[in-house]
Amino acid sequence: MAERNSPGSQRNGATPAAAGPHVLIEPARVDDAEQIHALITFFADRDEMLHRPLNEVYENLRDFYVARVDGEFAGCAALHVWWHDLAEIKSLAVREDRQLKGIGLRLVNACLDEARRLGLARVFALTYKPGFFEKLGFSVANVMEFPRKVWNECYRCPKFPSCNEIAVSIDLVPGASSTDLPLREITR
Repeated sequence: MAERNSPGSQRNGATPAAAGPHVLIEPARVDDAEQIHALITFFADRDEMLHRPLNEVYENLRDFYVARVDGEFAGCAALHVWWHDLAEIKSLAVREDRQLKGIGLRLVNACLDEARRLGLARVFALTYKPGFFEKLGFSVANVMEFPRKVWNECYRCPKFPSCNEIAVSIDLVPGASSTDLPLREITR
């Protein structure tokens, strides 16, 4: 015989708590590109991240993961491979009405899982919110540790060389930080 107030039983006519919203993290589809672009633009217009042209979203669509809450687009992040041992998490954005619910964490974890699956040793991000990444095990880094990023993308940015983004990185393989090539190896 079950007790009246045992877990899962109804008390005082109350119904059991409803299940929370269903959150799905999955690779982006072509029909996500405009929503990804709109979300990035929303935050970039507030100077909270950098703009990405729509054509760049389409060109890099295979890098993107999207979050859906009950089937509705809620956020995005991209994992961009730079070299045999290095990738960057880019364009992490979650709709304002869906923030502080673990969606950003789940998007970053999807990117890190993919980096591990690919056999990458290190992942970095450039961010205005390093504290978020530090809670996930990232450490603040010197952006010049990522010369491929700086000299392939950053130098084209209107904020270069006085960008306020902070570099953060995480080693997926112990000691991976020491595997980066010095700048002189890249510019030869």
